[in-house]
Amino acid sequence: MAVRAAVLPAIGAPLEIAGIDLPDPGPGQVRVRLAAAGVCHSDLSLSDGTMRVPVPAVLGHEGAGTVVAVGEGVTHVAEGDPVVLNWAPSCGRCPACARGEVWLCGNALNGAADVYARTTDGTELHPGLNVAAFAEETVVSASCVLPLPEGVPLVDAALLGCAVLTGYGAVHHAAKVRQGETVAVFGAGGVGLATLQSARIAGASRIIAVDVSPEKEELARAAGATDYVLASDTTPREIRNLTGKQGVDVSIECVGRAVSIRAAWDSTRRGGRTTVVGIGGKDQEVTFNALEIFHWGRTLSGCVYGNTDPARDLPVLAEHVRAGRLDLSALVTERIALEGIPAAFENMLAGKGGRALVVF
Repeated sequence: MAVRAAVLPAIGAPLEIAGIDLPDPGPGQVRVRLAAAGVCHSDLSLSDGTMRVPVPAVLGHEGAGTVVAVGEGVTHVAEGDPVVLNWAPSCGRCPACARGEVWLCGNALNGAADVYARTTDGTELHPGLNVAAFAEETVVSASCVLPLPEGVPLVDAALLGCAVLTGYGAVHHAAKVRQGETVAVFGAGGVGLATLQSARIAGASRIIAVDVSPEKEELARAAGATDYVLASDTTPREIRNLTGKQGVDVSIECVGRAVSIRAAWDSTRRGGRTTVVGIGGKDQEVTFNALEIFHWGRTLSGCVYGNTDPARDLPVLAEHVRAGRLDLSALVTERIALEGIPAAFENMLAGKGGRALVVF
């Protein structure tokens, strides 16, 4: 059965909207009709080669939809069930999984090298980050689907698959923000806005949003920011001025650029924590001198997928949604058709908006 998809024919090439042929789900597989897919900066990083992906490929890793068929042996979901796609399923066997660090699973992305579909002329296609959500339908491993808890709108639930899990996990698992602490969030895109909401949920006393765009202030304040700082060479000084000359307890960087990582570090108080969520290229080098590392006593840590276990954290997020503490729709700046993905990529490059949501 042919469905429409956004195909990346080669690294650096523009996406092409084309028909693709999906097979029926085999043993241990699930076919999902997408309701929506979020356009994430990671998709842009895949398309431009910052992150490696086999091509040709169908990108898109943040999605939700309805099961239309299951293969032999699949028991945790059935036809008609609403589900969230999980682009990084843990294998449960590797050293990281054995330590309980499922977000670092060494086999999570093995499926991205598989051939999962073909173009109508027979060209083999790979599923970008396992799930190929930029398509009307997809076929994935059963480990890549999680049942959607009740009370969460299916379209908005797409954001739970990456932006919200990452932002929530950055606050609650990686940085471990405690009630009353001060937090700075660098970058007010989709993940940054989810991080701001999560810092509010954690009970942060002051939440400072930092971004290059003045147009994002309204979005950031609606998500929970108490202050908004336009990114500049003086950003760390401005943040210290807002926090009694101390700096914030926690800085969370959601951009992946050397200059913003360094600014996040410089904005963190002595003994505080700096967490890097953004995915940067190899050319983004950050330098520190040995004396400052000793003197400031700060902790600098990376964060993969929010250090989350999606199976554990998805029900928690759903409860926040049902209680009104987490507003998924507030993360969406535009709802687009499949054909609008290339323009959404351009907006991300220009630093505009929060999250574009492809609605099928």
